Amino acid sequence: MVMALLFAAGLAIGTLGTLIGAGGGWMIVPLLLFGLHFTPQQAVGTSLAVVFLNAFSGSVAYMIQGRVLYRMGVAFAVATIPGALLGATFVQYLGSRWFTFLFALFLLALAGLLHKGRSFGGAEQRHPAPEELNSLGSPIMRLGILLSFLVGVISSLFGIGGGIVHVPFLIVILGLSVHSATATSHFVLAITSLAGTLIFLRNGQVVLPVAAVMGIGVLLGAQAGARLSTRMPSEPIRRLLAAAVTVFALGLIVRHMIG
Repeated sequence: MVMALLFAAGLAIGTLGTLIGAGGGWMIVPLLLFGLHFTPQQAVGTSLAVVFLNAFSGSVAYMIQGRVLYRMGVAFAVATIPGALLGATFVQYLGSRWFTFLFALFLLALAGLLHKGRSFGGAEQRHPAPEELNSLGSPIMRLGILLSFLVGVISSLFGIGGGIVHVPFLIVILGLSVHSATATSHFVLAITSLAGTLIFLRNGQVVLPVAAVMGIGVLLGAQAGARLSTRMPSEPIRRLLAAAVTVFALGLIVRHMIG
């Protein structure tokens, strides 16, 4: 019965996570912590393993659809890997209660901007020119590389894979279209979540039976989410992402209050 519920949860998480480019770790970690009473390290490690399977499956579908910005994706993935390794180390020792609270407040502000479709400057969303996205020396790419390093730290610290943070960054700060941001974020997520998973596997902190059962569900769900995204305009996806970020941030605040 438990395994059937985990499979169903993986199917739903894979569909929603791929649709909004967020991986699903923000839903998996609370499930493992409070539903199965995993230790934080086991929850983070197992979540990253499931997120990798989700991101890999979704990335293949998005690559077939031709929506991945490869040069940007590779550059951001390279930047997130050292951040993911650093975050995986921090989580072993760091008491992150206040960091959790401040990070949640930041995410709430980010969700508000996403909901309104605006950038940090308050202006309407500006989409960068193709040459800005193809030059590693452009200001947008340099900023994106720095942000990706920070996303790597955050992703391993909270076991979320980073997509729930990375996609809003790509849309709100860098100005990517929703469809390009979700696809490219999933491509980056596949690489970075694999790096984080290997660290936790080495430490014996991935519960393989749970990761396998949920993984089968997310593999199937990711394909469904990628197909669904082709039938939805960007506006509903952006608002759905804003709602997901809000829920995740409120969950962090609750964790801070009861922690």
